[in-house]
Amino acid sequence: MANFTAADVKALREQTGAGMMDVKKALTEADGDAEKALEIIRLKGLKSLSKREDRQASAGLLVAQVADGVGVLVEVNSETDFVAKNQKFIDFANEVLAAAVASGASDLESLLASPMGDETVQDKLNSIAAVIGEKLEIRRVVRVEGENVDLYLHQTSPDLPPQVGVFVVTDAPGASVAHDIAMHIAAYMPAYLDRGAVPVDVLEKERETLTKITLEEGKPEHIVGKIVDGRMEAYFKDNCLVDQAFARDPSQSVGKVLAEAGAKVTEFVRVHVGA
Repeated sequence: MANFTAADVKALREQTGAGMMDVKKALTEADGDAEKALEIIRLKGLKSLSKREDRQASAGLLVAQVADGVGVLVEVNSETDFVAKNQKFIDFANEVLAAAVASGASDLESLLASPMGDETVQDKLNSIAAVIGEKLEIRRVVRVEGENVDLYLHQTSPDLPPQVGVFVVTDAPGASVAHDIAMHIAAYMPAYLDRGAVPVDVLEKERETLTKITLEEGKPEHIVGKIVDGRMEAYFKDNCLVDQAFARDPSQSVGKVLAEAGAKVTEFVRVHVGA
């Protein structure tokens, strides 16, 4: 007869984030001793790390902070939402964020090599992956700086940690509208700040595609250029932040909202877990 209770299973599962069967097997092998079971889970996890390399870690969460005009965001991934909302995993993600802030890391390689206690971030990642029993990875670190940096983190589901994160960098007058614009970016997903930010090759390909579509519709060749110009305007309104209809008041563009505030957005970053 098993020398442990359902409450023991629940407690160890919450502590480790490991699957129910793995926890039961570990407790059975440890004759109900929770500390021994934890070590069994960890050792088995270390042995199976290489076997999980080909798995997809597309769930996870975002953690971020802004201080003194510097914004730092880290994405940490897991295989399942169950792990993504596990407190041990969330605590680890916040520790990674603290390491990113302390080290000033602005790229993934630097972050993974950053100190985290007596080990590196990579070492800690391997250790917690061994305990939890899923493939875990740190996908990216984002660092922005500016006169005013605003952060918006969005939960796509109320039972999950943030899945979408936005930084908006503005001048000082932009502070009054920055958060609303960050929320707008989370929802409307602009690809570029303004028309000047769209790469030339992207514009050329879009115009070429629209021209082909317009000709295939049988439009007279002498008006094709004007029709394509109009469709390019629609492209800009879909993809450029300042040309988009403002989420809180679609009668105005984001550019008009900024102009009325005497403000300027210099940069924005939008991140979605797993994307």
